[in-house]
Amino acid sequence: MKLRKPILLVLALLWSFSAAYAQQAPQPLTFWSQYAVKPGKEEEFLNLVKTVGQPVRDKLMADGVVLAWGVEAPMLRGHNTTTHTIWYAVSDWSGIEKVQNGIAAQFAKLAAEEAKAGEEGHKKGQKSSGMTTAERARDVFEADKTKDFLTRDLVFVAGNTMPPAGALPYTRYNFIKVKPGKADAYRATWEKYNKPVLDKLVADGTVLAFGLSVEEVKTTGDLTHFVWYAVNSLSGLDKVRSAILADRDRRSPEEREAITAAFLAASEPDAARSAVDRAIMFHVAGQK
Repeated sequence: MKLRKPILLVLALLWSFSAAYAQQAPQPLTFWSQYAVKPGKEEEFLNLVKTVGQPVRDKLMADGVVLAWGVEAPMLRGHNTTTHTIWYAVSDWSGIEKVQNGIAAQFAKLAAEEAKAGEEGHKKGQKSSGMTTAERARDVFEADKTKDFLTRDLVFVAGNTMPPAGALPYTRYNFIKVKPGKADAYRATWEKYNKPVLDKLVADGTVLAFGLSVEEVKTTGDLTHFVWYAVNSLSGLDKVRSAILADRDRRSPEEREAITAAFLAASEPDAARSAVDRAIMFHVAGQK
């Protein structure tokens, strides 16, 4: 799943889920769009985000449709063509439709405004003031390398503390290829041995949110699942690693062997990949 190697996936921090949602075991959807931004065009790419997508996503967030959205970039560069990812999270497919329709309408609105301004300028003998939004988009990123993914969190856990406005978290992704017919076994093993460690780290504020996710629409057979967790700073990654190692160290040799055997029986370790993304823009519902 080239859900960005290094991408993705974050997923991210859907603190906007209420306690009622928590009782219903929310499984939010996240739509990811990966872009290959041309060198030197990074600032213009973000300007396009602010012009086209941000007004739509912010409006739908205010309406309760979008739960969170952001722009990410991989910390480790050069492993594929993706340089930036825009993601947004919603509760269901109807949310996807509303965002997609909103983006299309925003493009049409901008095109109409630009055409009108051009006509008025032409009548006054003025030269064009510059490229249109569509032309800017073609100039900023390589459209043929754009990729979209839609994922669902099978497990989603977030802390009780809303991240402050301006927060730019880091997200680690662990991509896994689960063997055919072993999805339930893998999830059970992960929830038994790894989730309790992450639950404690959410409780003490080290981890902001985490999840176990899959593609809602299957696009590739490279990977089947990914685990993600978001932290305020890179030091949080050290704390997660230390907590997992400490959990294993307190167990008997027999327990450690059983845990390793269970994960190996359900997944293909040679196919595993990891990535760390840094947030460039990050918005979550209810954030002050």
